[in-house]
Amino acid sequence: MGFRCWRERALIGRLAVVLAAIFVFFASAPQTQAQSTEFRQAVAQAAARDADLATFYRARNFEGIWGDDRRRRNALLTAFASAADHGLPAARYEADALVAQLQSGSTAAAQAQAEVELSRLFLQYARDIQTGMLTPSRIDSNIKRQVPLRSRLGTIQAFVQSSPSGFLRSLPPGSPEYARLLRQKLEMERLLARGGWGPTVPGRKIEPGQSGPQVVALRDRLIAMGFLARTNSQSFDAAMVNAVQRFQQAHGLAIDGVAGAGTLREINIAPEARLQSVIVAMERERWINRPRGQRHVWVNLTDFTAKIIDNDSVTFETRTVVGAVHEDRYSPEFSDVMEFMVINPSWYVPRSIITKEYLPQLQEDSNAANNLLITDASGRVVDRNAIDFSEYTETNFPFSMREPPSQGNALGLVKFMFPNRYNIYLHDTPSKSLFGREVRAFSHGCIRLADPFDFAYALLARQVGNPQAFFQSELRAGRERRVNLNDPVPVHLVYRTAFTKEDGPMQYRRDIYGRDARIWRALGREGVAVRAVQG
Repeated sequence: MGFRCWRERALIGRLAVVLAAIFVFFASAPQTQAQSTEFRQAVAQAAARDADLATFYRARNFEGIWGDDRRRRNALLTAFASAADHGLPAARYEADALVAQLQSGSTAAAQAQAEVELSRLFLQYARDIQTGMLTPSRIDSNIKRQVPLRSRLGTIQAFVQSSPSGFLRSLPPGSPEYARLLRQKLEMERLLARGGWGPTVPGRKIEPGQSGPQVVALRDRLIAMGFLARTNSQSFDAAMVNAVQRFQQAHGLAIDGVAGAGTLREINIAPEARLQSVIVAMERERWINRPRGQRHVWVNLTDFTAKIIDNDSVTFETRTVVGAVHEDRYSPEFSDVMEFMVINPSWYVPRSIITKEYLPQLQEDSNAANNLLITDASGRVVDRNAIDFSEYTETNFPFSMREPPSQGNALGLVKFMFPNRYNIYLHDTPSKSLFGREVRAFSHGCIRLADPFDFAYALLARQVGNPQAFFQSELRAGRERRVNLNDPVPVHLVYRTAFTKEDGPMQYRRDIYGRDARIWRALGREGVAVRAVQG
């Protein structure tokens, strides 16, 4: 009887607990539901100012993505913490206060505001690290590059369906160049923390065979830069000559082993300035964050080279001449696709050259530039002696000018066409002496090639059995001949004052057009700065 009573009392007790729990559940359910509704309404209101976020949240009934997912929050905060490693301003993605507000906000409206702001910061970071912080054309009108911006809505939709940390790691450019630039940046930040490369080198010229304090300063600088093995020698010996030559090669200088004024100027550039160039190169790499083509042509304007790249390896390289340092002659930056070459080309003179250069000459002497034919709107040749050139100005000159195929043609004997609105292409030139210069900025904007025939052979090798014989046969015929490329080749005209070599030292070039200086100033306005990092 006692046991039975005890069991009944226990059952009654447990029932009371269950009933109490049920009471609490039903009592609190309306309140919880009310808070959820209030939060969703607040999310809808906070997201309304951003069309992409409004669409995203509407599709999920305005439920949050950050508050209940610690992995997602932590992955985002980790990515934000490493933003400065990529040359982005860490302060731009300050999120700790938002996370605190999201987790313990006093009102649903405050939590919703933090929720939407975190999503906005995520999208800002994704775009910055994937395709760059800046709009190139706003920095320099000759940067014509079309940045491959990703859909903001597509980005956040893909994010919530992916591993958070994996998705965020996939955002930066995946090119080998970006990875090497990132390593170089981190190495240079550690170098700055150790004091950099030490004192600069005095004097204007140091030659092999010299000795003394200048040589010692040069020796120490080259050792610190990694071009010379550690030594106690105080003379400009063979080892130092080799080190100077390696430095000159890595900086696009004439390789003579003499530390002349130009070489010393480059040697004395501070590591902070070199680091700025690396950070700018990383931003530029983000602007071109798309497939470049298994085979593509890479023209680096500051390096004065054109390369054919096959599967990330250089298979052909030649020197170039690029646009002169003049307002109307800068070579632009853009990407397009090479479709054909023209053997024995005519030169159709751009109107800007006709009116600004040739018209004044013709007004003084109607026989000036007599290698050029003057043509009317129908392409018919006009007798220049029948024209009174003094009647015309830059705006009303009605004629065109063309240079027929010849050895002396301004385009040489072949041009390579990737039709574009800027009228830029690669071509041969009769002015071969310019390729011996250290700085080769002399053209009207097009890219002249030192080895155009070999360039043509390399392009044709994939579609004819004997490219050299084919090309030379067409050349000897003397007629203008268009040869289509069976497989069009992407062409990228780029401007990199800092770039890497897979098997060599970091490469630096001069900022011939001042573009990278303008980019650095723009990055600075966004909060990017050089830093030193212990490690």
